[in-house]
Amino acid sequence: MFKNNVGGLDRGVRIIAGLVLLAMFFIYPDASWRYFALIGVIPLFTGLFGTCPLYSIIGLSTCPVKKA
Repeated sequence: MFKNNVGGLDRGVRIIAGLVLLAMFFIYPDASWRYFALIGVIPLFTGLFGTCPLYSIIGLSTCPVKKA
């Protein structure tokens, strides 16, 4: 469906950032900003699937170049 355009280090950072943001949603149940932490779903999914729609739009890729 989508071409992989997220490299290994980028994927790891996205997964960790997504998990941290989602954890904040559950750690701070009375905070007024806790629903903004649900934005963590986006980096988590882009990290897990290895593709970023925004990278596709701007023509960026952090995947290593494959040698022919």
